[in-house]
Amino acid sequence: MWFGGMGWWMLLAGILTVLFWGGLIVLIVWAVKRMTERGSPGIGGGESRRALDIARERYARGEISREEFEQLKKDLS
Repeated sequence: MWFGGMGWWMLLAGILTVLFWGGLIVLIVWAVKRMTERGSPGIGGGESRRALDIARERYARGEISREEFEQLKKDLS
């Protein structure tokens, strides 16, 4: 045994430390991604992206003409 039986506790503490910091980093990355993803109002242009997606869908369904779609694209960019 290492250090009079303390080896396993030290190994466990090391593993738990890595898990803690890894989990914290994953949580931070998830939070940043969530705040900047499409559809978030006010951050990263989410509103104009969503509007452009709606315009694309309307054009694909034939609800608006090509000229109207091009005008919407120009207005939203």
